Amino acid sequence: MIAGRYLRARRKEAFISVIASLTMVGVAIGVATLIVVMSVMNGFRGELLDKILGLNGHFTAYPIESQFTDYKETVTALEQVDGVSFAVYFVEGQVLASGKGNSTGVTVRGMDEENLRKLTLLYNGAEQGGFDQWDDSRGIAIGYRLAQNLGVGIGDQVQIINPEGTMTPFGSTPQIRSYPVNAIFNLGMVEFDSFFMYMPLEPAQDYFRMVDEVLKPGMGPLDPLATDAEIDAAYERIPRASAVEIFLHDPDAVGVMRQRLQSAPGVRPLILTSWQERNQTFFSALQVERVVMFTILSMIILVAAFNIIASLIMLVKDKSADIAVLRTMGATRGSIMRIFSITGTAIGVIGTLCGFVLGLIVASNAENLRASISNFLGVTLFPPEVFFLSSLPSRVDPVEVTVVVCMALGLSFLATLYPAWRAAQYDPVEALRYE
Repeated sequence: MIAGRYLRARRKEAFISVIASLTMVGVAIGVATLIVVMSVMNGFRGELLDKILGLNGHFTAYPIESQFTDYKETVTALEQVDGVSFAVYFVEGQVLASGKGNSTGVTVRGMDEENLRKLTLLYNGAEQGGFDQWDDSRGIAIGYRLAQNLGVGIGDQVQIINPEGTMTPFGSTPQIRSYPVNAIFNLGMVEFDSFFMYMPLEPAQDYFRMVDEVLKPGMGPLDPLATDAEIDAAYERIPRASAVEIFLHDPDAVGVMRQRLQSAPGVRPLILTSWQERNQTFFSALQVERVVMFTILSMIILVAAFNIIASLIMLVKDKSADIAVLRTMGATRGSIMRIFSITGTAIGVIGTLCGFVLGLIVASNAENLRASISNFLGVTLFPPEVFFLSSLPSRVDPVEVTVVVCMALGLSFLATLYPAWRAAQYDPVEALRYE
């Protein structure tokens, strides 16, 4: 009751009340800022991880020792390994893509419809067109940013140029072909939407010359005057793949799964590269940034805690006569200490609860707030070309929120100990003599 009376200022104590209110606001801002920033960084990391691992597997397997002609058998064997969700094979190459006046370098991946259906992020990400009858379409699928860059839409032709084309007596000649755009996808990640192009598997194998023609067993030397039909009948076409993407049930179990995959029966020799190895520098930088941001923003709560100390010291000075009267009435030093501890802790608790509510509201509507501020100011906040994502993600982690709230409450309580101890040491005789 007494602590509550001290929190409700009268006219002559208005200055102390203002300081306490500002201290409460400081605690609320610190807690809300920590919750919002940590939620945005969690969302940024999680969204990047989902996008990257939505197209690129947890392991990328490259063939060694021989040509990768048994890619279908390899995928079947890999999918039998415990812990593997699924695997997809593909053909990949770098080309120059040209549209209506613009050109840019892109990565082309050749995949059949069966494997595309496994990549739900890509298969369901088609905004225009689609992947129906993909194997027979003889067309391509590109990201919407790439389509904007090339100035093309559904049905338009895109010319792709591969510098490693047909060998002639004068050297290698570029291979140039045109394909219609059958699908335009939007994955929400600049890298994929700007630099990736998909085409059916067989056209990709033909384009990148990944089909070996081998003379069929039992066929003797061909007649020099043999027709084209006789030559085609004498040779067997053996297609190849570039690599296999392996998707796991647990993305963090790459250490254990590497051993299982390498020792699995029926799996040919492969070089395995995990997603952690491919993105080690990037995700390590994100982790360091999270720790640094948490440490720096915690200083806001620490400053607010010092303000609690200052406001309580001023309150103790102002209430010296009240403390003396309470002591003469029988209040113990512990009672005086509890009064001022409750007063300071109440400031921290109210500020923490307000910051908790404010932080959750802002974190839950981070993208809407970003869009509103961007429209109001006419400036693009968090441009996707820099931050990789087309929207501002936010994921509230209950554990981190609990840590922030407990830290704020703990600092608020610790900040009350010294002023409360000083109040408990007041000598009532000295206080009343000069009163």
